[in-house]
Amino acid sequence: MNTPFLSVIIPAYNEENRLPRTLEQVLEFLKKQNYSFEIIVVENASSDRTFEVAKEFAQTNSSVIILQEQQRGKGNAVQRGMLEAKGEYRFICDADLSMPIEEVAKFIPPQLTDFDIAIGSREALGAVRYNEPSYRHFGGRAINLIIRLFILSGFQDTQCGFKCFRAQVAEDLFRQQTLTGWSFDIEILYLARRKNLRIKEIPIDWYFFADSKVNAIRDALKMISDIFVIHLNAIRGKYDFKT
Repeated sequence: MNTPFLSVIIPAYNEENRLPRTLEQVLEFLKKQNYSFEIIVVENASSDRTFEVAKEFAQTNSSVIILQEQQRGKGNAVQRGMLEAKGEYRFICDADLSMPIEEVAKFIPPQLTDFDIAIGSREALGAVRYNEPSYRHFGGRAINLIIRLFILSGFQDTQCGFKCFRAQVAEDLFRQQTLTGWSFDIEILYLARRKNLRIKEIPIDWYFFADSKVNAIRDALKMISDIFVIHLNAIRGKYDFKT
């Protein structure tokens, strides 16, 4: 099998309702491009028919690959997808498609060059948020402030669910990943900074959907806890001996 140019990795937890439409949109867009691709759906311990719905879609679309990750946690699902992907560039795509798939062009050559990681940003100059309640926006900014103060200065938005990695960078970073939940992004970017990798923040159009699975208070508290876990891992040398 030839190496695809782009792998699109979609972690999916209880997404039976919107996953088919998301896959249709992603596939329709990618078929129009002049590069090869694969779409990897990582079903993640869902309690609904996400896995069955994904398998049904893949039966008539050979470029769609379905994986089943039994250990719950977005970090687990993304790690599995990243390490099983074959693409030269590997793009994390949230199943809600809150960023239109057409924006993926901003994350890959020829539009973007000289980078190791490109992270979608709802706060970078030129980004536009649609329909987001003010409480969600200010909550997100508070979380970002904590992240910037305690672990990743300089980034305006580390938690957007759309990120692209060069293949070798993905292989290296995701093999070192230890966090399995929402905070995996912070750990991956922390590791990338330790390696002096080139990280670019990409302004995107982003749409708020009311059925988001993010719980602002619960997930913020867990994220703060995970920041200290990352620092403790670093002190203990857990990030020093893996390749």
